[in-house]
Amino acid sequence: MSNTDLIIEERSRDIGDFLVGRLIPFRKKRMVGPFIFIDHMGPTTIKPGTYLDIDQHPHIGLSTLTYLFEGEVRHQDSIGSDQHIKPGSVNWMTAGKGVVHTERTPTELRHGQQFTMHGYQIWVALPIEKEDMDPEFHHLAATELPTWKEGSANFKLIAGKGFGKESPLPVHSDLFMIEIETEDTFDLHVKGQLSGEIGFCIVEGSINACDQKVEKGNMLVSKTDNECGLQIAAKSRVLLFGGEPFPEERHIFWNFVSSSKEKIEAAKESWRNKSFPQVPNDETYIPLP
Repeated sequence: MSNTDLIIEERSRDIGDFLVGRLIPFRKKRMVGPFIFIDHMGPTTIKPGTYLDIDQHPHIGLSTLTYLFEGEVRHQDSIGSDQHIKPGSVNWMTAGKGVVHTERTPTELRHGQQFTMHGYQIWVALPIEKEDMDPEFHHLAATELPTWKEGSANFKLIAGKGFGKESPLPVHSDLFMIEIETEDTFDLHVKGQLSGEIGFCIVEGSINACDQKVEKGNMLVSKTDNECGLQIAAKSRVLLFGGEPFPEERHIFWNFVSSSKEKIEAAKESWRNKSFPQVPNDETYIPLP
């Protein structure tokens, strides 16, 4: 059987039949299901002089999903949300027709403490009929997410549906995001458990797929009906994500995602003119690149 998987690594290179590059979007794999952007944050040491301070910036046409393993972030947005994101919880902001937000190290952690920040910032494109919806914000504590154990692996369903379970996070398309932590070597079977395209983001440890060992820091992209066996090494942490792809192309510029180039141009002009809604009591502004 020919191997049609992609292995995507944070530094690009080619390895024969495998395409290797940065985390999505990548030039030959723009999306995995509705997931259009994944940013690996850290692990990095936060201390005086290096606090996280991301000023006001806009989004359209997507939902942002923030998931932390370590550290803490304060999220504020133009619809009035003010939420501290802690490890294991899920921050889900749907931009729709337009939202503005900031991300900062909380005030109570700015008194000389030193701590580690580690997590993922993920963008999920909206289906075309919801690209202009009103913005929303939802936050789930770690205790609200479905968890279960299979053999030596611990599962947590962060978003969407998978393995016969459903997360309470209110998503807008058919998708899934699952965290798996292994104690010992674990044979993972995804056939019939997940729907659509699937990505395996290796946070710690490694995966053996189709006789290829894929190490920490890489991403393996496949189809859920792939017959290759997947074995997760002991003491590994893996994020599974993906879902049904959209029939239409998505365009991305800066923080804007849309099926329409015209909507992106209009959003650029609105941000230049400072006509987007603003975060209450915040006058910061990141210029359009």
